[in-house]
Amino acid sequence: MHRVEHVMGFPVSLRIDGEDVPEGLADAVFGWLRETDARFSPFQPGSEVRRLDRGEIGPDGISADLREVLDLSERYRAETGGAFDVRLPGRGLDPCAVVKGWSVQRAAQLLRRAGVGRFCLNAGGDVVVGGGPWRVGVRHPETADQVCAVLELSDAAVATSARYARGDHIVDGRTGLPATGLLSLTVVAPTLTEADATATAAFALGTEGIAWAAGRHGCEVFAVDGDRRVHRSGGLPVVAPDGGAG
Repeated sequence: MHRVEHVMGFPVSLRIDGEDVPEGLADAVFGWLRETDARFSPFQPGSEVRRLDRGEIGPDGISADLREVLDLSERYRAETGGAFDVRLPGRGLDPCAVVKGWSVQRAAQLLRRAGVGRFCLNAGGDVVVGGGPWRVGVRHPETADQVCAVLELSDAAVATSARYARGDHIVDGRTGLPATGLLSLTVVAPTLTEADATATAAFALGTEGIAWAAGRHGCEVFAVDGDRRVHRSGGLPVVAPDGGAG
């Protein structure tokens, strides 16, 4: 079974291998992602995030899900010394860097609870897989139709933060300026919650974020810095050699 929808501002594709796909499962997965977008998007005026930001509800009145997202956000803020921050000065509350991976990982849990053993859920290039092995390409940061490496994953997740899709959109919360020390940084982790947030936080840290991310438990890293040098941690599950970034 293969299905693609546009959710949360990017294409999400779901592939399930096997003939016995529970009826309505794909609907549940995409329904959950649409619900997440409605509740937590900083771009939708009626979302819980916007209502909290406007003071219409207080910290004690938010849902358990939003509390979990904000607690995760605070953890990464503290661990990066403020480089990663969902409350940047002059901007509204924007937890998207945590919500994306967290919500897609929750969707993967729906699949697993339904008994699906082999699947691939790709949310705008950030991927969580069940079973395996699956092969996932790491996009070249400057050439859209090339890859730097191919990773082999089983029951794992991979996420990339980069400048190629949205320009200098990741801000170093310590300076308030765009993070420009890296061209791209990819993290492999047991969950997409961890992979996505770690990739964004490490990118905000700049070149020091490479070692920071690689030192996190269960994380492996592939990065291209601003001088086009390639960095990768020793346990990265590469099955095709990197082609450099020059």
